[in-house]
Amino acid sequence: MTPPKKTWEIFRSTLLVVPAVVLFVPLFFLRRLGPMDFWWWMSFNIAAVITFSLLSDRSYPALLKKDLKSGLPHKIILGLFSALLLYALFYAGNELSQIIFSFAETDISRVYSFKQGAATWRIAVLMVFIIGPGEEIFWRGFLQRKWIEKFGSLPGLIMAVFFYAGIHISSGNIMLVLAAAVCGLFWGVLYLRYRSVIMLIISHTIWDLLIFLAFPL
Repeated sequence: MTPPKKTWEIFRSTLLVVPAVVLFVPLFFLRRLGPMDFWWWMSFNIAAVITFSLLSDRSYPALLKKDLKSGLPHKIILGLFSALLLYALFYAGNELSQIIFSFAETDISRVYSFKQGAATWRIAVLMVFIIGPGEEIFWRGFLQRKWIEKFGSLPGLIMAVFFYAGIHISSGNIMLVLAAAVCGLFWGVLYLRYRSVIMLIISHTIWDLLIFLAFPL
């Protein structure tokens, strides 16, 4: 039986993901909010959870600054290599999934329909300056780090992957949920290995640009 103090600690730590659930579940279900299309709404939500994470942990900005100043060239190389590796995994997975799942092609085309009506340059700018950096600052650098500190490396990783993939369920798109789970696991393991949000920002941003804009599947 879990002690009351431990139960409360688990509950309190899980509450950290509530802002993401509240903001991102409607986003993936509705795709737009009034004048905001998916990309503006996504960027607004990410800005909100970044603000939440920085206000919740006042030591976090100093950690990010230290990360930025330490071994940046090495982190850039690792970020680029990992982005290319993840793209290759998705390229192979795309071919395999369309053999295994009858719905794969339809679901994947629905993911790319998120771009409909949005200028490519605007999507690219938002990915580079808000979406890619923001997701890593919140999901790995804030949530996964907090959960690792409370529960250990493996439980922290599992929780981060579970919630990162889980908020995509409202899209009703199985392939998007699977893709989020793969990405969450990939970047989560990299965070365990290198403890560098800056490296993950580079990896995530480059992968976003490759998979959505430069060489879509």
